[in-house]
Amino acid sequence: MSPGLEVVRAGVLTTVQDEGRAGWAHLGVPRAGALDGPARRLANRLVGNTPDAAVLETTLTGCAVRPAGVRSVLAVVGGAGCAVTVDGHPAPWGAPVRVPQGAVLEAGPALHGLRSYLAFAGGLVPEPVLGSRSTDLLSGLGPPVLCEGDLLPLGSPHGAPAADTVPWPGAPAELVLPLHPGPRDDWFTGPALRTLTTAAYRVSERSNRIGLRLEGPVLRRARDGELPSEGMVLGAVQVPPDGRPVVFLNDHPTTGGYPVVGVVTEAALAGAAQAVPGTPVRFVRA
Repeated sequence: MSPGLEVVRAGVLTTVQDEGRAGWAHLGVPRAGALDGPARRLANRLVGNTPDAAVLETTLTGCAVRPAGVRSVLAVVGGAGCAVTVDGHPAPWGAPVRVPQGAVLEAGPALHGLRSYLAFAGGLVPEPVLGSRSTDLLSGLGPPVLCEGDLLPLGSPHGAPAADTVPWPGAPAELVLPLHPGPRDDWFTGPALRTLTTAAYRVSERSNRIGLRLEGPVLRRARDGELPSEGMVLGAVQVPPDGRPVVFLNDHPTTGGYPVVGVVTEAALAGAAQAVPGTPVRFVRA
């Protein structure tokens, strides 16, 4: 039996993610990849993987897996804070833990933040698509969303952990998003642009891997009509007809028909991945 992980509890949304498919947008392929890139890289570092190894990304409710076809596997659970157990016994969060064959590693529901990351020595090695093992929810590329009973292949460990403990950033109490203006900021009124960088928004419960949807003041447009679809980049802030901004995350579409009022710097988006609904949000000039 080849080394792998059996999915015991899939959780509400658990996917395989690595660095994603950067460089294919000109062919209409979204980027995908882990929303909280720093958390994924830290988790890989703690089990001796290269930074780009594929991991599990959970959403809100965690997941549980069981090593199969291997004597044991070194694993770490990081990202959103949660209870970690091995066969029901408490295990460290954010630090390496040895999981014997047949034992169940469980990452519990998120206590702080939204998305936990489970890394395993050797990394997950499902068949790559266009150079990435990431699940893309919008296009359907990559491994499907995990279900109970799935078996995920594991690679061979090839390096010693670089550390046994690291500081993990916490979930943001307030999300501050540095914003570059444009490219369609001239589609909005002056008061709307001032509102964008002075008003308090909140994270909507309708947010997902495609976009961080916000609740708050409406941004009034200076001109009517529709905009021909044009390419969008990670962090683009598109304003749909309801006037409330949407910050596009890793599974965002490659084109859009609504004006993009600004672009959030990529480094700030990891915090967006862990912002729970209701978190206050402010845009500031980058």
